[in-house]
Amino acid sequence: MQETSLTPSAAKPSRLGWFDDVLLLGIMAVLAGCGLIYEYLLSHYAGRILGALEAAIYTMIGLMIVSMGLGAFAARKIRDAFTGFVILELTVALCGSLAILITAAVIGFGQQLPLMIANTLGLPPDQLPEGGMIGSLQKLSEYLPYVWGVLLGLMIGMEIPLIARVRQSLSDEHLLHNAGTIYGADYIGAGIGAAIWVGFMLAIDIQLAAALTASFNLLAGFVFIWRFWPKIRRPKLLLTGHFIVTGILLVLAIHGPRWEQEFNNLLYKDKVVYAKATRFQQLTFTERLRGNGLPPVYALYINGRLQFSSIDEHIYHAFLVHPTLAASARHNKVLIIGGGDGLGLKQVLRWEPEQVTLLDLDVGLVQLFKSPDTDMPDSLSRAMLALNGNALNDPRVTVINDDAFNGIDKLIATGVKYDAIIVDLPDPSHPDLNKLYSDYFYRKLKELMSSDGALTVQSTSPYHAPKAFISVAKTLALAGFDVKQYHHNVPSFGEWGWSIATAGGLDAQHRLSKLTELPIKDDWLTLGLVDGAFEFPANFYQDAANIKPNELGSLQLYHYHLQDWSENQGLNLF
Repeated sequence: MQETSLTPSAAKPSRLGWFDDVLLLGIMAVLAGCGLIYEYLLSHYAGRILGALEAAIYTMIGLMIVSMGLGAFAARKIRDAFTGFVILELTVALCGSLAILITAAVIGFGQQLPLMIANTLGLPPDQLPEGGMIGSLQKLSEYLPYVWGVLLGLMIGMEIPLIARVRQSLSDEHLLHNAGTIYGADYIGAGIGAAIWVGFMLAIDIQLAAALTASFNLLAGFVFIWRFWPKIRRPKLLLTGHFIVTGILLVLAIHGPRWEQEFNNLLYKDKVVYAKATRFQQLTFTERLRGNGLPPVYALYINGRLQFSSIDEHIYHAFLVHPTLAASARHNKVLIIGGGDGLGLKQVLRWEPEQVTLLDLDVGLVQLFKSPDTDMPDSLSRAMLALNGNALNDPRVTVINDDAFNGIDKLIATGVKYDAIIVDLPDPSHPDLNKLYSDYFYRKLKELMSSDGALTVQSTSPYHAPKAFISVAKTLALAGFDVKQYHHNVPSFGEWGWSIATAGGLDAQHRLSKLTELPIKDDWLTLGLVDGAFEFPANFYQDAANIKPNELGSLQLYHYHLQDWSENQGLNLF
Protein backbone atom coordinates (compact mmCIF):
# COMPACT_ATOMS: atom_id res chain seq x y z
CA MET A 1 0.00 0.00 0.00
CA GLN A 2 2.86 2.38 0.76
CA GLU A 3 4.33 1.96 -2.72
CA THR A 4 1.24 3.47 -4.34
CA SER A 5 1.86 6.77 -2.55
CA LEU A 6 5.30 7.25 -4.06
CA THR A 7 5.82 9.88 -6.78
CA PRO A 8 6.56 8.54 -10.27
CA SER A 9 10.22 9.47 -10.09
CA ALA A 10 10.65 7.65 -6.79
CA ALA A 11 9.11 4.39 -7.99
CA LYS A 12 11.16 1.22 -8.04
CA PRO A 13 13.63 1.22 -10.94
CA SER A 14 12.97 -1.11 -13.86
CA ARG A 15 15.16 -2.23 -16.71
CA LEU A 16 15.81 0.67 -19.13
CA GLY A 17 15.18 -0.36 -22.72
CA TRP A 18 17.66 0.52 -25.42
CA PHE A 19 15.11 2.78 -27.13
CA ASP A 20 14.55 4.91 -24.04
CA ASP A 21 18.27 5.02 -23.36
CA VAL A 22 19.09 6.19 -26.88
CA LEU A 23 16.21 8.67 -26.68
CA LEU A 24 17.48 10.22 -23.44
CA LEU A 25 21.05 10.44 -24.66
CA GLY A 26 19.87 11.91 -27.96
CA ILE A 27 17.84 14.53 -26.09
CA MET A 28 20.90 15.38 -24.01
CA ALA A 29 23.05 15.78 -27.13
CA VAL A 30 20.47 18.07 -28.77
CA LEU A 31 20.14 20.20 -25.64
CA ALA A 32 23.92 20.51 -25.36
CA GLY A 33 24.03 21.84 -28.90
CA CYS A 34 21.23 24.30 -28.07
CA GLY A 35 23.10 25.46 -24.97
CA LEU A 36 26.25 26.20 -26.92
CA ILE A 37 24.29 28.05 -29.61
CA TYR A 38 22.64 30.21 -26.95
CA GLU A 39 26.12 31.14 -25.71
CA TYR A 40 27.18 32.16 -29.21
CA LEU A 41 23.90 33.97 -29.97
CA LEU A 42 24.02 36.09 -26.83
CA SER A 43 27.76 36.81 -27.01
CA HIS A 44 27.45 37.71 -30.71
CA TYR A 45 24.63 40.13 -29.92
CA ALA A 46 26.49 41.54 -26.91
CA GLY A 47 29.53 42.09 -29.12
CA ARG A 48 27.44 44.10 -31.59
CA ILE A 49 26.13 46.29 -28.78
CA LEU A 50 29.38 46.74 -26.84
CA GLY A 51 31.73 46.79 -29.82
CA ALA A 52 34.16 44.13 -28.54
CA LEU A 53 33.09 40.78 -29.97
CA GLU A 54 35.98 38.70 -28.67
CA ALA A 55 35.70 40.11 -25.13
CA ALA A 56 31.92 39.58 -25.21
CA ILE A 57 32.35 35.93 -26.22
CA TYR A 58 34.81 35.23 -23.39
CA THR A 59 32.67 37.05 -20.83
CA MET A 60 29.45 35.35 -21.91
CA ILE A 61 30.96 31.87 -21.95
CA GLY A 62 32.54 32.44 -18.53
CA LEU A 63 29.27 33.70 -17.02
CA MET A 64 27.23 30.89 -18.53
CA ILE A 65 29.65 28.19 -17.37
CA VAL A 66 29.52 29.49 -13.79
CA SER A 67 25.74 29.78 -14.01
CA MET A 68 25.49 26.23 -15.33
CA GLY A 69 27.45 25.03 -12.33
CA LEU A 70 25.05 26.83 -9.98
CA GLY A 71 22.14 25.41 -11.95
CA ALA A 72 23.48 21.89 -11.48
CA PHE A 73 23.44 22.44 -7.70
CA ALA A 74 19.97 24.00 -7.85
CA ALA A 75 18.59 20.95 -9.70
CA ARG A 76 18.74 19.02 -6.41
CA LYS A 77 15.77 21.09 -5.22
CA ILE A 78 13.54 19.72 -7.99
CA ARG A 79 11.70 16.75 -6.49
CA ASP A 80 10.15 15.25 -9.62
CA ALA A 81 12.80 14.93 -12.34
CA PHE A 82 10.27 13.97 -15.05
CA THR A 83 7.90 16.90 -14.53
CA GLY A 84 10.73 19.27 -13.69
CA PHE A 85 12.51 18.51 -16.96
CA VAL A 86 9.41 19.22 -19.07
CA ILE A 87 8.78 22.55 -17.31
CA LEU A 88 12.46 23.42 -17.65
CA GLU A 89 12.52 22.93 -21.43
CA LEU A 90 9.32 24.95 -21.82
CA THR A 91 10.93 27.81 -19.89
CA VAL A 92 14.26 27.61 -21.76
CA ALA A 93 12.46 27.70 -25.11
CA LEU A 94 10.46 30.77 -24.10
CA CYS A 95 13.43 32.67 -22.63
CA GLY A 96 15.85 31.68 -25.38
CA SER A 97 13.51 32.81 -28.15
CA LEU A 98 12.62 36.14 -26.51
CA ALA A 99 15.98 37.18 -25.02
CA ILE A 100 17.36 39.08 -28.02
CA LEU A 101 14.02 40.64 -28.99
CA ILE A 102 13.39 41.94 -25.47
CA THR A 103 16.96 43.22 -25.23
CA ALA A 104 16.62 45.08 -28.53
CA ALA A 105 13.34 46.60 -27.37
CA VAL A 106 14.73 47.79 -24.03
CA ILE A 107 17.87 49.29 -25.59
CA GLY A 108 15.94 50.90 -28.44
CA PHE A 109 13.35 52.55 -26.19
CA GLY A 110 16.11 53.56 -23.77
CA GLN A 111 17.79 55.51 -26.56
CA GLN A 112 14.47 57.13 -27.50
CA LEU A 113 13.60 58.05 -23.92
CA PRO A 114 15.40 61.46 -23.93
CA LEU A 115 13.60 62.45 -27.13
CA MET A 116 10.24 61.31 -25.76
CA ILE A 117 10.77 63.36 -22.59
CA ALA A 118 11.92 66.38 -24.60
CA ASN A 119 8.87 66.22 -26.86
CA THR A 120 6.55 65.90 -23.86
CA LEU A 121 8.11 68.87 -22.07
CA GLY A 122 8.65 70.95 -25.22
CA LEU A 123 12.45 71.07 -24.81
CA PRO A 124 14.64 72.22 -27.76
CA PRO A 125 16.79 69.59 -29.55
CA ASP A 126 20.00 70.84 -27.92
CA GLN A 127 18.61 70.31 -24.42
CA LEU A 128 17.77 66.62 -24.46
CA PRO A 129 17.78 65.09 -20.95
CA GLU A 130 20.83 62.89 -21.39
CA GLY A 131 23.38 61.63 -18.88
CA GLY A 132 22.66 61.14 -15.19
CA MET A 133 20.08 58.49 -14.38
CA ILE A 134 18.94 58.21 -18.01
CA GLY A 135 22.51 57.71 -19.18
CA SER A 136 23.10 55.09 -16.49
CA LEU A 137 19.95 53.21 -17.48
CA GLN A 138 20.96 53.32 -21.15
CA LYS A 139 24.39 51.93 -20.29
CA LEU A 140 23.00 49.22 -18.02
CA SER A 141 20.57 48.11 -20.73
CA GLU A 142 23.50 47.25 -22.97
CA TYR A 143 24.46 44.50 -20.53
CA LEU A 144 21.07 42.77 -20.72
CA PRO A 145 22.51 39.94 -22.89
CA TYR A 146 24.67 38.94 -19.93
CA VAL A 147 21.61 38.86 -17.66
CA TRP A 148 19.91 36.52 -20.11
CA GLY A 149 23.12 34.49 -20.29
CA VAL A 150 23.11 33.97 -16.52
CA LEU A 151 19.41 33.05 -16.51
CA LEU A 152 19.74 30.58 -19.39
CA GLY A 153 22.97 29.21 -17.91
CA LEU A 154 21.19 28.40 -14.64
CA MET A 155 18.47 26.50 -16.50
CA ILE A 156 20.82 24.73 -18.91
CA GLY A 157 22.90 23.61 -15.93
CA MET A 158 19.87 21.78 -14.54
CA GLU A 159 19.44 19.61 -17.64
CA ILE A 160 22.23 17.08 -17.07
CA PRO A 161 21.34 16.36 -13.40
CA LEU A 162 17.67 15.90 -14.30
CA ILE A 163 18.41 13.57 -17.23
CA ALA A 164 20.78 11.61 -14.98
CA ARG A 165 18.07 11.22 -12.36
CA VAL A 166 15.57 10.09 -15.00
CA ARG A 167 17.96 7.41 -16.23
CA GLN A 168 18.70 6.40 -12.67
CA SER A 169 15.03 6.08 -11.80
CA LEU A 170 14.43 3.88 -14.84
CA SER A 171 17.27 1.42 -14.30
CA ASP A 172 19.86 0.61 -11.64
CA GLU A 173 22.16 -0.74 -14.36
CA HIS A 174 23.14 2.81 -15.38
CA LEU A 175 24.21 3.97 -11.94
CA LEU A 176 27.86 3.07 -12.52
CA HIS A 177 28.36 4.86 -15.84
CA ASN A 178 25.43 7.30 -15.71
CA ALA A 179 27.43 10.52 -15.47
CA GLY A 180 30.09 9.47 -17.97
CA THR A 181 27.56 8.42 -20.60
CA ILE A 182 25.53 11.60 -20.28
CA TYR A 183 28.59 13.85 -20.37
CA GLY A 184 29.75 12.02 -23.47
CA ALA A 185 26.46 12.80 -25.19
CA ASP A 186 26.72 16.37 -23.91
CA TYR A 187 30.20 16.95 -25.35
CA ILE A 188 29.32 15.44 -28.72
CA GLY A 189 26.13 17.49 -28.91
CA ALA A 190 28.00 20.68 -28.06
CA GLY A 191 30.43 19.99 -30.89
CA ILE A 192 27.57 19.50 -33.32
CA GLY A 193 25.99 22.73 -32.07
CA ALA A 194 29.21 24.63 -32.73
CA ALA A 195 29.33 23.26 -36.28
CA ILE A 196 25.70 24.28 -36.89
CA TRP A 197 26.44 27.79 -35.61
CA VAL A 198 29.48 28.27 -37.85
CA GLY A 199 28.05 26.54 -40.91
CA PHE A 200 24.49 27.80 -40.86
CA MET A 201 23.33 30.17 -38.16
CA LEU A 202 25.99 32.83 -38.67
CA ALA A 203 24.46 33.48 -42.09
CA ILE A 204 20.85 33.99 -40.93
CA ASP A 205 19.12 36.64 -38.86
CA ILE A 206 20.04 36.38 -35.19
CA GLN A 207 16.40 36.45 -33.99
CA LEU A 208 15.45 33.71 -36.45
CA ALA A 209 18.41 31.67 -35.17
CA ALA A 210 17.17 32.12 -31.59
CA ALA A 211 13.66 30.94 -32.51
CA LEU A 212 15.01 27.89 -34.37
CA THR A 213 17.23 26.94 -31.43
CA ALA A 214 14.35 27.31 -28.97
CA SER A 215 12.22 25.00 -31.13
CA PHE A 216 14.58 22.12 -30.34
CA ASN A 217 14.19 22.73 -26.60
CA LEU A 218 10.45 22.63 -27.14
CA LEU A 219 10.76 19.47 -29.25
CA ALA A 220 12.66 17.80 -26.40
CA GLY A 221 9.76 18.65 -24.09
CA PHE A 222 7.22 17.21 -26.56
CA VAL A 223 9.18 13.96 -26.91
CA PHE A 224 9.55 13.67 -23.16
CA ILE A 225 5.80 14.15 -22.60
CA TRP A 226 5.00 11.58 -25.28
CA ARG A 227 7.35 8.93 -23.95
CA PHE A 228 6.94 9.37 -20.20
CA TRP A 229 3.33 10.58 -19.99
CA PRO A 230 2.38 8.34 -16.98
CA LYS A 231 5.34 9.62 -14.95
CA ILE A 232 4.64 13.34 -15.46
CA ARG A 233 2.33 15.37 -13.28
CA ARG A 234 -0.40 17.30 -15.09
CA PRO A 235 0.81 16.25 -18.54
CA LYS A 236 -2.23 17.72 -20.32
CA LEU A 237 -1.56 21.16 -18.86
CA LEU A 238 2.14 20.96 -19.83
CA LEU A 239 1.23 19.75 -23.32
CA THR A 240 -1.08 22.75 -23.72
CA GLY A 241 1.75 25.02 -22.61
CA HIS A 242 4.00 23.48 -25.25
CA PHE A 243 1.43 24.11 -27.98
CA ILE A 244 1.06 27.74 -26.87
CA VAL A 245 4.83 28.28 -26.95
CA THR A 246 4.93 26.56 -30.36
CA GLY A 247 2.60 29.27 -31.64
CA ILE A 248 4.81 31.95 -30.07
CA LEU A 249 7.89 30.48 -31.77
CA LEU A 250 6.16 30.44 -35.14
CA VAL A 251 5.25 34.12 -34.75
CA LEU A 252 8.81 34.95 -33.66
CA ALA A 253 10.31 33.02 -36.59
CA ILE A 254 8.09 34.87 -39.09
CA HIS A 255 7.89 38.36 -37.60
CA GLY A 256 10.68 38.39 -35.00
CA PRO A 257 13.51 39.43 -37.35
CA ARG A 258 11.48 42.43 -38.56
CA TRP A 259 10.50 43.41 -35.01
CA GLU A 260 14.07 43.12 -33.83
CA GLN A 261 15.26 45.31 -36.69
CA GLU A 262 12.60 47.91 -35.93
CA PHE A 263 13.76 48.05 -32.32
CA ASN A 264 17.36 48.35 -33.49
CA ASN A 265 16.32 51.17 -35.82
CA LEU A 266 15.36 53.24 -32.78
CA LEU A 267 19.10 53.68 -32.14
CA TYR A 268 19.52 55.84 -35.25
CA LYS A 269 18.50 59.48 -35.62
CA ASP A 270 17.97 59.18 -39.38
CA LYS A 271 15.47 56.86 -41.02
CA VAL A 272 16.70 53.28 -41.47
CA VAL A 273 15.96 52.29 -45.07
CA TYR A 274 17.78 48.95 -45.30
CA ALA A 275 19.48 46.48 -42.98
CA LYS A 276 21.24 43.19 -43.58
CA ALA A 277 23.15 40.74 -41.43
CA THR A 278 26.15 39.21 -43.19
CA ARG A 279 28.16 36.31 -41.87
CA PHE A 280 30.43 38.71 -39.98
CA GLN A 281 28.53 41.91 -39.21
CA GLN A 282 25.27 43.84 -39.14
CA LEU A 283 24.90 46.43 -41.92
CA THR A 284 22.45 49.29 -41.47
CA PHE A 285 21.77 52.03 -44.03
CA THR A 286 20.09 55.28 -43.04
CA GLU A 287 18.62 58.12 -45.10
CA ARG A 288 18.20 61.80 -44.23
CA LEU A 289 16.10 63.90 -46.60
CA ARG A 290 17.26 67.51 -47.02
CA GLY A 291 14.78 69.09 -49.43
CA ASN A 292 15.49 72.14 -51.63
CA GLY A 293 16.50 69.82 -54.46
CA LEU A 294 19.46 68.44 -52.48
CA PRO A 295 20.11 64.70 -52.65
CA PRO A 296 19.45 62.62 -49.51
CA VAL A 297 22.32 61.87 -47.14
CA TYR A 298 22.97 58.14 -46.86
CA ALA A 299 25.07 56.55 -44.14
CA LEU A 300 26.30 53.02 -43.48
CA TYR A 301 26.62 51.72 -39.95
CA ILE A 302 28.46 48.47 -39.25
CA ASN A 303 27.50 46.86 -35.94
CA GLY A 304 25.99 50.19 -34.91
CA ARG A 305 29.10 52.26 -35.70
CA LEU A 306 29.29 54.78 -38.51
CA GLN A 307 31.29 53.52 -41.47
CA PHE A 308 30.70 56.44 -43.83
CA SER A 309 28.28 59.25 -44.65
CA SER A 310 27.64 60.15 -48.27
CA ILE A 311 27.93 63.86 -47.44
CA ASP A 312 31.65 63.75 -46.58
CA GLU A 313 33.08 60.30 -47.38
CA HIS A 314 34.98 61.89 -50.28
CA ILE A 315 37.09 63.86 -47.78
CA TYR A 316 38.17 60.76 -45.89
CA HIS A 317 38.89 58.71 -49.00
CA ALA A 318 40.71 61.52 -50.80
CA PHE A 319 43.13 61.85 -47.89
CA LEU A 320 43.46 58.09 -47.62
CA VAL A 321 44.26 57.46 -51.28
CA HIS A 322 45.73 60.44 -53.11
CA PRO A 323 48.76 61.21 -50.87
CA THR A 324 49.65 57.51 -51.01
CA LEU A 325 49.65 57.27 -54.79
CA ALA A 326 51.23 60.71 -55.22
CA ALA A 327 54.13 59.54 -53.03
CA SER A 328 54.55 56.27 -54.97
CA ALA A 329 56.90 56.10 -57.94
CA ARG A 330 54.42 54.03 -59.97
CA HIS A 331 50.72 53.18 -59.81
CA ASN A 332 50.51 50.03 -61.90
CA LYS A 333 49.63 47.60 -59.12
CA VAL A 334 47.75 48.71 -56.03
CA LEU A 335 46.61 46.68 -53.01
CA ILE A 336 43.67 47.77 -50.83
CA ILE A 337 43.13 45.95 -47.54
CA GLY A 338 39.59 46.46 -46.27
CA GLY A 339 37.43 49.03 -48.01
CA GLY A 340 34.84 46.51 -49.18
CA ASP A 341 32.39 49.32 -49.95
CA GLY A 342 34.54 50.30 -52.96
CA LEU A 343 34.68 54.01 -52.02
CA GLY A 344 38.46 54.06 -51.67
CA LEU A 345 38.75 51.87 -54.75
CA LYS A 346 36.88 54.52 -56.77
CA GLN A 347 39.59 57.05 -55.88
CA VAL A 348 42.38 54.60 -56.73
CA LEU A 349 40.94 53.92 -60.19
CA ARG A 350 41.25 57.62 -61.01
CA TRP A 351 45.05 57.05 -61.18
CA GLU A 352 44.58 54.59 -64.07
CA PRO A 353 46.29 51.56 -62.50
CA GLU A 354 46.75 48.39 -64.48
CA GLN A 355 45.58 46.16 -61.66
CA VAL A 356 44.00 46.65 -58.24
CA THR A 357 43.62 43.89 -55.66
CA LEU A 358 41.05 44.42 -52.92
CA LEU A 359 41.27 42.11 -49.90
CA ASP A 360 38.22 42.15 -47.63
CA LEU A 361 36.88 39.45 -45.32
CA ASP A 362 33.15 40.09 -45.70
CA VAL A 363 31.89 38.76 -49.04
CA GLY A 364 28.37 39.89 -48.10
CA LEU A 365 29.47 43.52 -47.76
CA VAL A 366 31.44 43.50 -51.01
CA GLN A 367 28.61 41.85 -52.92
CA LEU A 368 26.13 44.41 -51.62
CA PHE A 369 28.21 47.26 -53.09
CA LYS A 370 29.00 45.33 -56.25
CA SER A 371 25.50 44.17 -57.10
CA PRO A 372 22.90 45.44 -54.59
CA ASP A 373 20.27 42.99 -53.37
CA THR A 374 16.92 43.05 -55.13
CA ASP A 375 15.17 43.88 -51.85
CA MET A 376 17.30 47.01 -51.37
CA PRO A 377 15.35 50.21 -52.19
CA ASP A 378 16.09 51.40 -55.72
CA SER A 379 17.08 54.88 -54.56
CA LEU A 380 19.63 53.39 -52.15
CA SER A 381 20.99 50.97 -54.75
CA ARG A 382 21.55 53.77 -57.22
CA ALA A 383 23.10 55.98 -54.56
CA MET A 384 25.59 53.29 -53.44
CA LEU A 385 26.69 52.49 -56.99
CA ALA A 386 27.06 56.22 -57.69
CA LEU A 387 29.13 56.70 -54.53
CA ASN A 388 31.65 54.02 -55.47
CA GLY A 389 31.41 54.66 -59.20
CA ASN A 390 30.57 50.99 -59.78
CA ALA A 391 34.26 50.43 -59.08
CA LEU A 392 33.89 46.84 -57.84
CA ASN A 393 32.77 45.79 -61.32
CA ASP A 394 35.80 47.33 -63.05
CA PRO A 395 37.71 44.61 -64.99
CA ARG A 396 41.01 45.81 -63.50
CA VAL A 397 39.83 44.90 -60.01
CA THR A 398 40.43 41.53 -58.36
CA VAL A 399 38.48 40.97 -55.13
CA ILE A 400 39.78 38.45 -52.62
CA ASN A 401 37.49 37.56 -49.73
CA ASP A 402 39.77 36.39 -46.97
CA ASP A 403 40.99 37.34 -43.54
CA ALA A 404 43.65 40.00 -44.07
CA PHE A 405 46.17 38.36 -41.75
CA ASN A 406 46.08 35.07 -43.65
CA GLY A 407 45.29 36.51 -47.08
CA ILE A 408 48.53 38.49 -47.07
CA ASP A 409 50.51 35.25 -46.72
CA LYS A 410 48.86 33.90 -49.85
CA LEU A 411 49.78 37.04 -51.78
CA ILE A 412 53.39 36.84 -50.55
CA ALA A 413 53.56 33.24 -51.80
CA THR A 414 52.80 34.44 -55.34
CA GLY A 415 55.81 36.77 -55.34
CA VAL A 416 53.73 39.80 -56.38
CA LYS A 417 54.92 43.34 -55.58
CA TYR A 418 52.63 46.35 -55.24
CA ASP A 419 53.49 49.95 -56.05
CA ALA A 420 51.14 51.23 -53.34
CA ILE A 421 49.28 49.63 -50.43
CA ILE A 422 46.26 51.18 -48.71
CA VAL A 423 45.08 49.76 -45.40
CA ASP A 424 41.49 50.82 -44.73
CA LEU A 425 40.52 48.65 -41.77
CA PRO A 426 38.23 49.46 -38.82
CA ASP A 427 39.85 50.95 -35.74
CA PRO A 428 41.55 48.46 -33.37
CA SER A 429 38.59 48.63 -31.01
CA HIS A 430 38.44 44.84 -30.51
CA PRO A 431 41.24 42.44 -29.60
CA ASP A 432 40.66 40.44 -32.79
CA LEU A 433 41.49 43.51 -34.93
CA ASN A 434 44.64 44.31 -32.97
CA LYS A 435 46.81 41.84 -34.89
CA LEU A 436 46.09 43.74 -38.12
CA TYR A 437 47.87 46.74 -36.59
CA SER A 438 50.84 44.74 -35.30
CA ASP A 439 54.53 44.94 -36.24
CA TYR A 440 54.34 41.40 -37.62
CA PHE A 441 51.49 42.30 -39.99
CA TYR A 442 53.32 45.40 -41.21
CA ARG A 443 56.48 43.37 -41.85
CA LYS A 444 54.41 41.10 -44.08
CA LEU A 445 53.10 44.14 -45.95
CA LYS A 446 56.67 45.32 -46.44
CA GLU A 447 57.41 42.09 -48.32
CA LEU A 448 54.61 42.93 -50.74
CA MET A 449 55.63 46.53 -51.43
CA SER A 450 57.96 47.83 -54.12
CA SER A 451 61.05 49.53 -52.70
CA ASP A 452 59.96 52.93 -54.04
CA GLY A 453 56.29 52.53 -53.17
CA ALA A 454 54.22 53.95 -50.32
CA LEU A 455 51.81 52.49 -47.78
CA THR A 456 49.08 54.31 -45.87
CA VAL A 457 47.18 53.07 -42.81
CA GLN A 458 44.02 54.72 -41.46
CA SER A 459 45.10 55.43 -37.89
CA THR A 460 42.06 56.57 -35.84
CA SER A 461 41.62 60.11 -34.48
CA PRO A 462 44.73 61.98 -33.34
CA TYR A 463 42.45 64.24 -31.30
CA HIS A 464 40.35 61.65 -29.47
CA ALA A 465 42.92 58.83 -29.39
CA PRO A 466 46.42 60.38 -29.53
CA LYS A 467 48.24 57.45 -27.91
CA ALA A 468 46.67 54.97 -30.29
CA PHE A 469 47.43 57.25 -33.25
CA ILE A 470 51.12 57.62 -32.31
CA SER A 471 51.40 53.90 -31.53
CA VAL A 472 50.44 53.06 -35.12
CA ALA A 473 53.37 55.14 -36.39
CA LYS A 474 55.78 53.58 -33.89
CA THR A 475 54.61 50.11 -34.92
CA LEU A 476 55.24 50.86 -38.59
CA ALA A 477 58.69 52.18 -37.66
CA LEU A 478 59.40 49.00 -35.70
CA ALA A 479 58.54 47.04 -38.86
CA GLY A 480 61.24 48.95 -40.77
CA PHE A 481 59.29 51.79 -42.39
CA ASP A 482 60.04 55.48 -42.53
CA VAL A 483 56.80 56.96 -41.20
CA LYS A 484 55.05 60.30 -41.33
CA GLN A 485 51.56 61.11 -40.05
CA TYR A 486 48.89 63.52 -41.24
CA HIS A 487 45.35 64.52 -40.27
CA HIS A 488 42.28 66.40 -41.45
CA ASN A 489 38.75 67.07 -40.29
CA VAL A 490 36.03 64.76 -41.58
CA PRO A 491 32.77 66.27 -40.24
CA SER A 492 31.01 62.95 -39.61
CA PHE A 493 33.96 61.62 -37.59
CA GLY A 494 35.78 64.71 -36.39
CA GLU A 495 39.55 65.08 -36.63
CA TRP A 496 40.93 61.96 -38.30
CA GLY A 497 44.44 60.72 -39.03
CA TRP A 498 46.52 58.53 -41.31
CA SER A 499 50.07 57.14 -41.23
CA ILE A 500 52.02 57.06 -44.51
CA ALA A 501 55.14 54.92 -44.76
CA THR A 502 57.95 54.22 -47.23
CA ALA A 503 60.45 51.39 -47.25
CA GLY A 504 63.35 53.20 -48.90
CA GLY A 505 64.49 56.55 -50.28
CA LEU A 506 62.87 59.79 -49.15
CA ASP A 507 60.01 59.72 -46.69
CA ALA A 508 56.53 60.39 -48.05
CA GLN A 509 56.32 63.96 -46.78
CA HIS A 510 59.51 64.93 -48.62
CA ARG A 511 58.30 63.20 -51.77
CA LEU A 512 55.01 65.10 -51.66
CA SER A 513 56.74 68.42 -50.92
CA LYS A 514 58.55 68.18 -54.28
CA LEU A 515 55.24 68.25 -56.18
CA THR A 516 54.08 71.50 -57.76
CA GLU A 517 50.55 70.17 -58.16
CA LEU A 518 48.60 66.98 -57.52
CA PRO A 519 48.80 64.58 -60.49
CA ILE A 520 44.99 64.35 -60.50
CA LYS A 521 42.26 66.93 -60.10
CA ASP A 522 40.03 66.56 -57.06
CA ASP A 523 37.00 68.62 -56.06
CA TRP A 524 38.17 68.79 -52.46
CA LEU A 525 41.81 67.92 -52.04
CA THR A 526 44.54 70.40 -52.95
CA LEU A 527 48.31 70.24 -52.60
CA GLY A 528 48.08 72.94 -49.96
CA LEU A 529 45.69 70.84 -47.88
CA VAL A 530 48.04 67.86 -48.18
CA ASP A 531 51.06 69.90 -47.09
CA GLY A 532 49.15 71.40 -44.17
CA ALA A 533 47.86 68.01 -43.05
CA PHE A 534 51.35 67.05 -41.86
CA GLU A 535 51.35 69.88 -39.32
CA PHE A 536 50.47 69.04 -35.71
CA PRO A 537 50.28 71.14 -32.53
CA ALA A 538 53.69 71.88 -31.02
CA ASN A 539 53.14 69.59 -28.04
CA PHE A 540 51.44 66.73 -29.86
CA TYR A 541 54.39 64.31 -29.83
CA GLN A 542 55.88 65.42 -26.50
CA ASP A 543 55.02 62.08 -24.79
CA ALA A 544 55.80 59.91 -27.82
CA ALA A 545 58.85 58.38 -26.11
CA ASN A 546 56.56 56.79 -23.52
CA ILE A 547 54.18 55.30 -26.09
CA LYS A 548 54.92 51.70 -27.10
CA PRO A 549 54.58 50.06 -30.50
CA ASN A 550 52.01 47.32 -30.95
CA GLU A 551 53.93 44.06 -31.05
CA LEU A 552 52.00 40.95 -32.06
CA GLY A 553 50.19 39.46 -29.09
CA SER A 554 50.68 42.48 -26.83
CA LEU A 555 47.20 44.09 -27.34
CA GLN A 556 49.03 47.36 -26.68
CA LEU A 557 47.21 49.34 -29.35
CA TYR A 558 43.83 47.94 -28.35
CA HIS A 559 44.37 49.15 -24.77
CA TYR A 560 45.55 52.59 -25.96
CA HIS A 561 42.51 52.92 -28.17
CA LEU A 562 40.09 51.84 -25.44
CA GLN A 563 41.71 54.13 -22.88
CA ASP A 564 41.89 57.15 -25.18
CA TRP A 565 38.29 57.02 -26.35
CA SER A 566 37.01 56.38 -22.82
CA GLU A 567 38.97 59.34 -21.40
CA ASN A 568 38.08 61.77 -24.16
CA GLN A 569 34.41 60.99 -24.70
CA GLY A 570 33.37 58.63 -21.96
CA LEU A 571 32.57 55.80 -24.38
CA ASN A 572 34.03 53.73 -27.18
CA LEU A 573 32.49 54.90 -30.44
CA PHE A 574 34.67 53.56 -33.23
